[in-house]
Amino acid sequence: MRVDLISREYPPEVYGGAGVHVAELVRALRPALDVRVRAFGLPRDEENVFSYLVPGELKTANPALATLGVDLQIAQDVAGADLVHSHTWYANAAGHLASMLHGIPHVVTAHSLEPLRPWKAEQLGGGYRVSSWIESTAFAGAATVIAVSHGMRRDILRSYPFLDEEKVTVVHNGIDLEEWKPVDDPELVRSLGIDPSRPSVVFVGRITRQKGLPYLLRAAALLPKDVQVILCAGAPDTPEILAEVEAGVAALQQERTGVVWIDRMLSRHDLSAVLTQATTFVCPSIYEPLGIVNLEAMACGAPVVGTATGGIPEVIDDGVTGRLVPIEQLEDGTGTPTDPDKFVRDLAAALTEVVSDPEAAKRMGAAGRHRAESEFGWDRIADRTREIYAALT
Repeated sequence: MRVDLISREYPPEVYGGAGVHVAELVRALRPALDVRVRAFGLPRDEENVFSYLVPGELKTANPALATLGVDLQIAQDVAGADLVHSHTWYANAAGHLASMLHGIPHVVTAHSLEPLRPWKAEQLGGGYRVSSWIESTAFAGAATVIAVSHGMRRDILRSYPFLDEEKVTVVHNGIDLEEWKPVDDPELVRSLGIDPSRPSVVFVGRITRQKGLPYLLRAAALLPKDVQVILCAGAPDTPEILAEVEAGVAALQQERTGVVWIDRMLSRHDLSAVLTQATTFVCPSIYEPLGIVNLEAMACGAPVVGTATGGIPEVIDDGVTGRLVPIEQLEDGTGTPTDPDKFVRDLAAALTEVVSDPEAAKRMGAAGRHRAESEFGWDRIADRTREIYAALT
């Protein structure tokens, strides 16, 4: 079976969890299938990976239209595939058009949902209406829609009630347990400005509204003074959210020591070392279908404190591998806490609980590594994905 897998992100151009998912899924599927990857960006030197740039005429167009320009090229080149599988709205139009053009099934994996990310209008302007149309149309025409968590499946059916429930299935995100594992390297950690002898809370993520970083910065001000706050945060969606985070970090740095902001992408080895030394990892997201970064932290032996929203409760075993922070959210699609001050206090309380008991934190971290091994290995995810393909061809 030949499967053409379409993604905006693919190594070395990976910016978020969807790109990580695609790269790992391709690696896990290739021993049994003929997988061709069609990705946005500059040429790669990997066999059966094809790259596409925005057409020159669309380089200054709205990003949603530029995306369509790439998708049209990809849809044409899918000819000869038995099935097409797209990831995120950026690739959905290519998959949908290829399905119609070549008469093959289209599988969509949903890593996020446009109706639940209304802040993207800040980034795309009117293009947000275009991206929403693309996603809705592709979901409607897909043979199967894969959700990366049960929480995401519920969100899909709520956002797109016209979908047949039978064609929306769950295949969790996974983690490469050989690549992500504890790395004990105190000197490396020191070189990044982190003191291994002090407790630390580590955040890793893009600077977007959904990741909840401004709430974390407020909660961090309530933590014990000896706790370091390590922010591995970059790739801001807009200048506005970047300015907000910069102001929050500057204010925090005036109040306490040990606030370290790493705004560049670390290598996997270096990030593993940071996660390994963390007293706890934190995921303050207000929207998160699953959160591969939580699995990465667990695989490195870090307990995870995360918001009880989306697919996060399917990853964190509360009280065993970390702590879940309760949240009541607006129903307008933004995920905004109905009581932001309470959410900040609850987040600070959960973090304080974990960092104040290092031995319990270590036990949670060990349990998290075990859970990652038993529940989220890529071999299991690949097997389930192949079953879906086989049922459609």
